[in-house]
Amino acid sequence: MTATELHVEGVTLTAGARRLVHDITLTARPGETIGLVGPNGSGKSSLLRAVYRVLRPAAGTVRVDGEDAWTLPPRRLARALAAVVQDTPPGLDLSVREVVAMGRTPHKRLLSGDTAEDTALVEAALASVDAAALAHRSFDRLSGGERQRVLIARALAQQPSLLVLDEPTNHLDIRHQLEILSVLQRLPATVLVALHDLNLAAYYCDRLYVLLDGAVVASGPPHEVLTPDLLAEVYQVRAEVAVHPGTGRPQVTFLPADAPVPDA
Repeated sequence: MTATELHVEGVTLTAGARRLVHDITLTARPGETIGLVGPNGSGKSSLLRAVYRVLRPAAGTVRVDGEDAWTLPPRRLARALAAVVQDTPPGLDLSVREVVAMGRTPHKRLLSGDTAEDTALVEAALASVDAAALAHRSFDRLSGGERQRVLIARALAQQPSLLVLDEPTNHLDIRHQLEILSVLQRLPATVLVALHDLNLAAYYCDRLYVLLDGAVVASGPPHEVLTPDLLAEVYQVRAEVAVHPGTGRPQVTFLPADAPVPDA
């Protein structure tokens, strides 16, 4: 697998008369983990939908290894790009193993069965998200966190060179949040991920794009982007940002509005 290069060039998205995002340009180099952060309604999910080809841009282009994603044949795009979205697919009356095996569909001929390689990839994907014990359970009877892990396993089984994830840590306990993001970080793929937790974004992402009101207001390595002034502007909160002594990454602490200001 060779990681894919992603270029989002001047993308504007609309819904009727409402503008969702405006003139966004973003680059993810092969093998990078790129984080999208910003408050609710800032345009993160809308931008991801343009990348995984659900919401067509009103202007601009999304290029995957130099080719317009919206002109690629669907099967060819599916061999390169996998997406994990926020909304769980309804009515999947399938076993967990069957759901994860769906990730192999772009690589198989119509109506062909699983090969030994398919089986091995499905089992490896389940194990990587700590879901091997769920393989024979009904997907519809899982908890929210279990479903999320299974959907991530399905994307991993697809062996994408570009993985797009919208809040993949939703519903997950702390242990599984850390384990899943570590798995994504180790993939031989390019990862574009929307995250709410800024400390997770700071630790696991190579670069961040900060969105506010549908526009990019800052981008760069986490230590350059995550500043008290920017957090006050974007999130309307007080925050302290320090360097974690163990990881060397920024560590954000949010403060109540009435918290005392420390002496200089």
